[in-house]
Amino acid sequence: MDQVTLTLRFAPELRFFLLPRNRGSQVRVQHDATSTLGHVIESLGLPRTEIGRLRADGTEVTTAHRPTDGQTIEIDAPARPQHTPFDHTRFLLDVHLGTLARRLRLLGVDTAYDNDRDDDALVTLANEEQRVLLTRDRELLCRRGLTAGAHVHHTEPELQLDEVLRRFDPPLAPFTRCLACNGLVEPATKQQVQGELAAGTRATYDTFTRCRSCGRVYWPGAHHHRLTQIVDRARARAHTA
Repeated sequence: MDQVTLTLRFAPELRFFLLPRNRGSQVRVQHDATSTLGHVIESLGLPRTEIGRLRADGTEVTTAHRPTDGQTIEIDAPARPQHTPFDHTRFLLDVHLGTLARRLRLLGVDTAYDNDRDDDALVTLANEEQRVLLTRDRELLCRRGLTAGAHVHHTEPELQLDEVLRRFDPPLAPFTRCLACNGLVEPATKQQVQGELAAGTRATYDTFTRCRSCGRVYWPGAHHHRLTQIVDRARARAHTA
């Protein structure tokens, strides 16, 4: 089978995905002439979801391009903010991103989360509901058939939130979604929810919302100041991005 030799230049922020020996300024590889550029790049460890603009000898190409011998390929990270292939921006998070899921919901971002789905089920659900699959699992992002996904680099929830907001810039609508189930919340009177409140809560608070989906009741309790700080930081990021 004919072989082609390529020189690949990855954007610095993408080299994390490569084997240590390939993290220099460029990588020289040999591949069979029938391989697409997307296949060549994925074989080096970079998920297709993390590929941005591609240029072959300076000419913009797609992952379907079949490189010729001696070509130099430049691989950029996805543009910021990144557009999704859908007409909206909503997410599905894997089992390791539960805190991030709650913070995105706090900001009113449509965020599905299920800690009991295997990889195949996650890919299927993301595609069916037209969601961007967020994960720290690079192999999951390499699954065939996944329409849209993104790798979350950080491990600390605040940094994860900042990363996702900067990458996708989703519209924010704080305090409009249930932190538990992602359903929309609506105002409720104390009379409507008093049977679900402890005596101290009934005596102290007068403003309530209730989830339309699961019925969970919310009020500006002891954690409200901390939640408001998360919202304020997210809004500040949006204004400075």
